[in-house]
Amino acid sequence: MAEDSGHGGAATEDPMARESRHGHSGQHSGQHSGHGDAATEEPVAGGSRPESGHEASSAGGSGPGTPAGAAASRAGTAPDGVPGEAASGATADGEAAKGEAANGSTADDEAAGAEAGQPAGRREDGGADGSLGDETSGVAETGATGGGSELSEAQAELAAQQELRSRIEKRKAGKSGPIAAGGKLSGTAADLLAAVRAVESGATPSGTFFEASAAPRKPAPTSMTGPGRPRVPMPEPAPRQPGPGTVQAVLEVLVSGGAPEGLATRVAGVLGEQAADALREDPWRLLAVPGVQPEQADGFARALLGSECRPDDGRRAAALVGWLLERAALRGHTALESATVRTALDGYSVPDPGEALRHAVAEGAVLVFQDGVDAAGEPAEAEEAGTADGHEAQEDEEPAGLREPVPVLLGLDRYALAEESLADGLARLVRTAQPASWEDAAGAAGSPSAAELIRAAAGHGLVAHTGGETARAEPAALVAAARALGLRAVAAVHSENGRRRTGGGAVTVQGLLSGAEGPGRDGDGALAVDLLAVLDAPQLDVETAAALVESLPDGCRLVLSGDPGVLWSAGAGRVFADVLAARVGPVVASRTPDPGPLGELVSGIGVGELVRVDAPGKEVVIVPVRDAGEAVHRTVQLVADSVPRAIGVPPAETQVITVGHGGSAGTRALNAALKERFNPGPGRFGGFDPADRVAYSPAPGRTLTGSVVSADAEGLRVDCEGTAVLVPQDRVASVLRHGWAITAHQAAGMRWPAVVVVLPGDAAQGLNRPWVYTAFSRGERHLSVVHGMEQALPRAVAEIPSEVRTTRLRSLLEGLLPPGEAGGSSG
Repeated sequence: MAEDSGHGGAATEDPMARESRHGHSGQHSGQHSGHGDAATEEPVAGGSRPESGHEASSAGGSGPGTPAGAAASRAGTAPDGVPGEAASGATADGEAAKGEAANGSTADDEAAGAEAGQPAGRREDGGADGSLGDETSGVAETGATGGGSELSEAQAELAAQQELRSRIEKRKAGKSGPIAAGGKLSGTAADLLAAVRAVESGATPSGTFFEASAAPRKPAPTSMTGPGRPRVPMPEPAPRQPGPGTVQAVLEVLVSGGAPEGLATRVAGVLGEQAADALREDPWRLLAVPGVQPEQADGFARALLGSECRPDDGRRAAALVGWLLERAALRGHTALESATVRTALDGYSVPDPGEALRHAVAEGAVLVFQDGVDAAGEPAEAEEAGTADGHEAQEDEEPAGLREPVPVLLGLDRYALAEESLADGLARLVRTAQPASWEDAAGAAGSPSAAELIRAAAGHGLVAHTGGETARAEPAALVAAARALGLRAVAAVHSENGRRRTGGGAVTVQGLLSGAEGPGRDGDGALAVDLLAVLDAPQLDVETAAALVESLPDGCRLVLSGDPGVLWSAGAGRVFADVLAARVGPVVASRTPDPGPLGELVSGIGVGELVRVDAPGKEVVIVPVRDAGEAVHRTVQLVADSVPRAIGVPPAETQVITVGHGGSAGTRALNAALKERFNPGPGRFGGFDPADRVAYSPAPGRTLTGSVVSADAEGLRVDCEGTAVLVPQDRVASVLRHGWAITAHQAAGMRWPAVVVVLPGDAAQGLNRPWVYTAFSRGERHLSVVHGMEQALPRAVAEIPSEVRTTRLRSLLEGLLPPGEAGGSSG
């Protein structure tokens, strides 16, 4: 890699004027939380809170066909937490959910605590003396979730859990020979079954199963039912805004509890028309509002309940469990092990965490899973280990006492229903696709990898395709070949940027689901497609993927294509990685590498090596800096002068990428400096001026880049890569950020002619290989690295892989589609 060794800060100095003999060692920092892009801004008890640059993510995508709606309708419950409604709010970097808006400072630390099972700080007084601080500007609004009574909500949650158990019982019926439910059970499996039955009967479940070891183990496959066409999710009505009377009633309750008045609208939006009564009955329901922390909810409860406020209150326990799981979803988890949740509850001064979990399950606040146990509650290996004559193969079977226990998982119905729906939908596509011969089309393909992909899609309903940027031509060739055969074939991407790089009439995923783009839907409500190729598939969160798959008709072929080395989705889940790991269909690995020095550099990062590359055309330039102030100065110099002069890429086509939003060289500091250089102004319209570059997040996990066109009484008018967008005044602070500099999570799935990656020395703690891989691969012609990390950068590439996410999709797929039935093979 070429390196600029100058450390000076003069505006006239050209970072590209010379190359040094040094390599690109250096420390790469980042506030990568493994999940979203930005930290969030939240109300802080008792004053300000240290700002964290960690990037946290939102819960799932939004839009018509959200799986929570379709699956919940089957379970007899209302959708819970559809993005933009109850569970999350859209924020400027697309990261919103309970406990945070999409951007800000402290949420990543809190999310990390939720995942690790530890809060920011343990308090010994029961946690009931906190107070709500002032609102911060980065918290998104949320829509209504409905405001029924506590009893009706608990009944609805129990109905959802009963539906899940019912579906498992149906799978059990497909096994050969009857199984006496619970007859052979002992230990953890028996305790789990007893707990589930207790929940269904309305009794308090036993707590024994919560003590199960959390030791990981590959889950055993379960039985399955045949494919059935699910009800296709249809677009849901827009959330209703709370009425003035509701907001006023909530305001009175908040004031009586010492909470900021500014929370009233969001509380009413989250809790519905009966929000005031709900808060009086259960003050801890305030935790459902994005930005509220447990200490703050405790302070609010103490003000309302007085001496009746206790740390062991069951209402507090249920709220804390739900809050912890929502926080985990911000980091990509769709479930957490019960031991992790227990530890976290202990950190929040819950006297009996086990009892708290039992109460939360009984109230329907969470669902319980043990995916390595079959429908009757018996470890599935027991029937797999038998021989043809019914005798067990004892010599090959691990003694029962030494068998690793299957961890008990806890999850919110929102993500549980999405993963179940997605797994069922993928299994349906695998089983209903009719093999065909497209040999002539494969023979005419432009590359061997494209030919292999065409053959795989001809014979299977689900195909995974891996490769870099150049390999995008292969799914594009597949779509063209399918159209030539008379099939309704569509390529779907995630943004206008992705559409530009794909061509061929590609549509966006959200546009396809909403009906604004693509072929529309047939008479049954399914998408009118025979083949769908989704590019940049790692960006699919579990809710968006479930909505998409549920919308596909029987017999449709689905191709998921993407680079497995990039950051995962901002929303919960790791859909593409789970599909690859489950191997329930062919996996075609492209043999077409990305060319040039940039391709060589990124390929090395993908295997854990930060290699030195020759860049005679200044395709890669390293600009060393000593501190964050110099990093900001050199970044502005690169964008304004060096890159345009040396590479020929104008500032408007150069994107700055940094580790997080906070810090002395985060997006806030960089955008302030870049605005001052390129479009100085007073920020008359919510901090923005016409011609400002912006990052627009219409839904959690989605970021579109654009520029401000004008402002009027209705709001800001923004041009997002050719698409006109009106951002209402009351949404500007929550869905818009300046966009000269963005994070790697926001940049995932997009590319620009030139990219400047800023790595200040104080941001190395959250760095990992996928972050570096994603950031360095966003440039099409040129990459500049403003580098102040010394050895942290190569260490992150070599030693820090992807952050682990707890999900259920892989085990669900392996249970529904055993290897023989899936018929998958790797290319």
